[in-house]
Amino acid sequence: MSERPTTEVAVLMRRERIDNRWQPWRWSLADVVPHEPAFGAEPRQLRKDEREEQWLFPGFSVELFRDDVEGYHLNLVSPAPCWFVMWRMDEDTGTNIPLARPVAVSLSYHDAGRWLDAQETVEQVPAAPAVLEGLRAFVDANYQPEPKRRKRPDSFRSLQDRFGNPASVSTGKMRGGAGGESHG
Repeated sequence: MSERPTTEVAVLMRRERIDNRWQPWRWSLADVVPHEPAFGAEPRQLRKDEREEQWLFPGFSVELFRDDVEGYHLNLVSPAPCWFVMWRMDEDTGTNIPLARPVAVSLSYHDAGRWLDAQETVEQVPAAPAVLEGLRAFVDANYQPEPKRRKRPDSFRSLQDRFGNPASVSTGKMRGGAGGESHG
């Protein structure tokens, strides 16, 4: 059994001031970068000024699964292949500032779709060429498109009336005129 390809990454989140009296700050995904040992294991603030904060969330493992190769393929053939990051607001940070915490990172369209279907917050950022090169190699080695099934022409289907009963079509000439008129 072969080992699954795994990439260690860190997520950068940005908190920026916006001109809105109801919501003065907005969180967004800034980037997904290769993990480095110097990042450590705990989230930390990298930068803060009056307009913006940037936070680093290290330690995400992104594994490639053969049973999700179609999701990776869909990402690769999209106009802008990307990382998908699901994140949630953490109100219980011990401060009066809620923190946007990444929960999961993926390269699969299927993962992103499931997260969105579950009403999660999902954002995307472009994936680096080296990441896409590795993903493409995995997809090329494992993706088998489903064979297209030939659609049977409608002329071979049995006819049914609106109630689902067998119906027939006559190609013979109709007798009588339209609307029941008779010519005498």
